[in-house]
Amino acid sequence: MNRYLERIYNGVVRENPTFILMLGMCPTLAVSTAAINGLGMGVATTAVLILSNLIISALRKMIPDEVRLPAYIVIVATLVTITELLIKAYVPVLYEALGIYIPLIVVNCIILGRAEAYANKNSVGLAVFDGIGMGLGFTIALTVIGFLRELLGAGSVFGYRVLPESVEPIGIFIKAPGAFLVLALVIAVLNASHVKNRSDRMVNGCDGCCANCAKSASASGCGEEAAK
Repeated sequence: MNRYLERIYNGVVRENPTFILMLGMCPTLAVSTAAINGLGMGVATTAVLILSNLIISALRKMIPDEVRLPAYIVIVATLVTITELLIKAYVPVLYEALGIYIPLIVVNCIILGRAEAYANKNSVGLAVFDGIGMGLGFTIALTVIGFLRELLGAGSVFGYRVLPESVEPIGIFIKAPGAFLVLALVIAVLNASHVKNRSDRMVNGCDGCCANCAKSASASGCGEEAAK
């Protein structure tokens, strides 16, 4: 696979920041009460992620190691401020819905994590595509969670009623516990579907199924040794 396309596939599937790496849980659980909120937060984060990766990769040889993290935060904070002002000016409804979570993008561990783990070590082109992949993965995850929560909790999708009036929505899904329930449900489905991810490659020969693993302690005889 082309290295640039691989970065997109990596962010969306193999190392999805929400469903695989479990990063950015605060905005994921807080703003995903509706599909449009999840989409809006995802797009805003993606824009910051792409631009921060681009700038940090371009300046990676100029930023001293001693001030690396403070420099990252200054760059990200500048981009987030610009994004916040644009959303407030052109999409005030979304700005009201997302609230404090827009400026909190500054400390989103996805952005700082990709800056340190990837953008700081790779070319501008690869860093940009890494930002696109991670941003798309985050956006898709938030939109899916928001879609399910809105559908089950309000009977609507993107503000449009889709369930018959006779069907009573389950109100808990648009409240705090609903975020955990939906996230757990989606991850359970992914695990049941044997979706491969980066953690599978950390164990040589891992097939993603621990119960039938040929390298388990009992299969290798370690269990018997421990019992003795």
